[in-house]
Amino acid sequence: MIQTVQRFFLAFLLLSAVSNCGYNRIQELDEEVSASWAEVLNQYKRREDLVPNLVAATKGYANQEKDIMKGIAEARSKLGSIQATPELLRDPEAFSKFTQAQGELGGFLGRLMSIQENYPELKSSQLFSDLTAQLEGTENRITVARNRFIKATKDYNVFIRQFPQVLTAKAFGYDAKPTFTVADEKKIENAPKVEF
Repeated sequence: MIQTVQRFFLAFLLLSAVSNCGYNRIQELDEEVSASWAEVLNQYKRREDLVPNLVAATKGYANQEKDIMKGIAEARSKLGSIQATPELLRDPEAFSKFTQAQGELGGFLGRLMSIQENYPELKSSQLFSDLTAQLEGTENRITVARNRFIKATKDYNVFIRQFPQVLTAKAFGYDAKPTFTVADEKKIENAPKVEF
């Protein structure tokens, strides 16, 4: 009788351990990270599709701004050489290169947008206005998608580090996922100076 109770108790403990190991939740969180990353890529693709139209609309007005156009072309080329796939999340070095290249493109786009101040006729162009409005909306969407990705990554990383899920994660090879970081934190420490 005591052996039966001990076996029942041992079976109960084993069943409890297996049901509380977190494997299913890890799968759910892993998929959330992948889906969030796919949305980030979707918004980057939207921006990438807008850039050639914006550049074309600006070229006629700002021929002397060739360094900005060249920088945009180089940044787009750099991005084109990086395979933006879900596997990118498993390679922290490739992930860092990708986010850095996106940051460079964003910087050049900001400079491109500032050109309109020098060219009033460009500023009044309906095509340019429409494209800049779309680009601003896309940049906002990118920010929202990044924030969702950062949250999904945080939730996943926290969960796989908790006990007993850490054991399950280690057993099945689930590691922490990289998240967005700022390449040069010193640059953003101080607020930019705006002069009119």
